[in-house]
Amino acid sequence: MANVKVSLEDLLNSGAHFGHQTKRWNPKMEEYLYGSDNGVHVFDLTKTKPMLEEALEFLSKSVKEGKTILLLGTKKQIKDKVAEVGEALGIAYVNERWLGGTISNFNQMQNSLRKMTEMTENVASGFYNKYTKKERLLIDREITRLERFFGGIKNLKGVPDVLFVIDTKREAGAVHEANTKKVPVIGIVDSNSDPDMIDYPIPMNDDASKALEYVLDLFKSTVEKAKGKNAKEN
Repeated sequence: MANVKVSLEDLLNSGAHFGHQTKRWNPKMEEYLYGSDNGVHVFDLTKTKPMLEEALEFLSKSVKEGKTILLLGTKKQIKDKVAEVGEALGIAYVNERWLGGTISNFNQMQNSLRKMTEMTENVASGFYNKYTKKERLLIDREITRLERFFGGIKNLKGVPDVLFVIDTKREAGAVHEANTKKVPVIGIVDSNSDPDMIDYPIPMNDDASKALEYVLDLFKSTVEKAKGKNAKEN
């Protein structure tokens, strides 16, 4: 296994077992549910735990093989944590908004990345000093906008090999792009989501901050350990 231990107790304490209201559900998720409580579906965490471990094992194997991982999580309560984990690991991440074509039209995406890099270098070299104050202000705003949307993927050299998604229903566009390009998807699927679209589904609450932070901490530990082994082998 990936040598990252998943704790049933931690999953429970973080609120990972709460799904959505029973009226807002996808029947395909039935096998992962224990039942319902006060009109809210409850996940069977004894099924979630091994599926999370399987997902982390695949993540570990992918990192050891030198595959490129893209971490996607744009929910308000988790976006800062996604950036923190992505920066700490040096891996690509999207935490603002998924831009259509990031996977399906990567060449176009590279044009935006090149533009951002070029503008940033021009600022550093003083190239824009000859511009008016107003022009420089507009340039600064454009750089800030590009950095906001593309900063996490600026070092992405091509289509990612694996997509790790928090809230697969919210990020349906990204999941569709990955499916079309045959990019394996690891994803947190809540009771209202379609697990058939996900190669390694993790059935659990996709809203609770503590639960999502727990999974992201496991993600970070898994990648660190896999990279560590990689470093030793090289």
